[in-house]
Amino acid sequence: MTTAPAWRSDGLRQNRHEGAALLVLEDGRAFRGESFGAIGQTLGEAVFNTGMTGYQETLTDPSYAGQVVVMTAPQIGNTGMNDEDGESDGIQVAGFVVRDPSPRPSSWRSRRSLESALVDAGVVGISGIDTRALTRHLRERGAMRVGISSVTADVEEVLAAVQAAPQMAGADLAPGVSTKHRYVVAALGSPRFRVAALDLGIKTMTPHRMAQRGIEVQVHPARTTAEGLLADFPDGVFISNGPGDPATADYAVQAVRGVLDAGVPLFGICFGNQILGRALGLSTYKLRYGHHGINLPVLDRATGKVEVTAHNHGFAIQAREGSGAGEPFAAGYRPEPFDTPYGPAEISHVCLNDGVAEGLTCLETPAFSVQYHPEAAAGPHDADYLFDRFVKLLSAAKGQRGHA
Repeated sequence: MTTAPAWRSDGLRQNRHEGAALLVLEDGRAFRGESFGAIGQTLGEAVFNTGMTGYQETLTDPSYAGQVVVMTAPQIGNTGMNDEDGESDGIQVAGFVVRDPSPRPSSWRSRRSLESALVDAGVVGISGIDTRALTRHLRERGAMRVGISSVTADVEEVLAAVQAAPQMAGADLAPGVSTKHRYVVAALGSPRFRVAALDLGIKTMTPHRMAQRGIEVQVHPARTTAEGLLADFPDGVFISNGPGDPATADYAVQAVRGVLDAGVPLFGICFGNQILGRALGLSTYKLRYGHHGINLPVLDRATGKVEVTAHNHGFAIQAREGSGAGEPFAAGYRPEPFDTPYGPAEISHVCLNDGVAEGLTCLETPAFSVQYHPEAAAGPHDADYLFDRFVKLLSAAKGQRGHA
């Protein structure tokens, strides 16, 4: 149950510092701070995000469903919240943690303060804690369950609730954030292609990036089958980002296998990369604390170019047989092509921080994917070319059909 505090006419809360809040990790470590957002209690998986900008895109990204996001940048909220930059129709995070919230927004685009948006969405948060210490703890111990409460100061009470909460491993969250009904995003200008998108938690900017390239995007619910995706004879299929454990999403894996069987060009990002990996016969595993931010270096093995990229994933594809989730990842990818039921494939991209596989390319089937976010509305835009690569794949396939 959440209640809204008193608000001034300028959208700032009165006596904000009077409300105490408590954050408790599942290993018992606790932080005391001030209530920020709705009054209540929330549970989720604690992850830290290293982005210095783009907090609105982070908050509204469906991939963050079930997660309590800790912002490592010390001051958050400077630009308020606007009506244009949301990646979905509302705030998706389970909770929000900041050190020093800005007392008032200063951007001309702002329509409301960050805190008022959190209150309206019923999102419980905490401010005024040492987010650097919390981040270091998560780096050392790994992502874990967490609770934030502004209704009790009893650590043991919150800890009991945290330890009873479900784990992220084994969580099937994509259908809960997916569209319930098919919808269409029109191409900008003259339409060149039509793409069916499987919405596992798609971000608003993704179909927009395709629309900018003359692609009409038909967005389908998460449990749509291959037959449903291919019913209107699209030129290609897109598999979106999304939350939860990819090991639970057998419905999406089966849909992708049907698309691969049909030979229709396929492009996936983030969760879509993990689903393509599973469709090719690879397994997935949970990262220690995941990749969450907009400043991660990734090597494109085809060109040797290093891209600064946006990430939000707690799982990854198991890139070589027998590699354990707990071992270092410096060599944790296949340097050579490997066999799949759909012909040879290779790891196309690698994270330079830890060697995690960040992309897949099929060498005889028109399909590829990346683990990060080329749509990256808040930046960086180094990976924007991947949408052009998809267009080339669509053009080549269309040309082959035209000569058939």
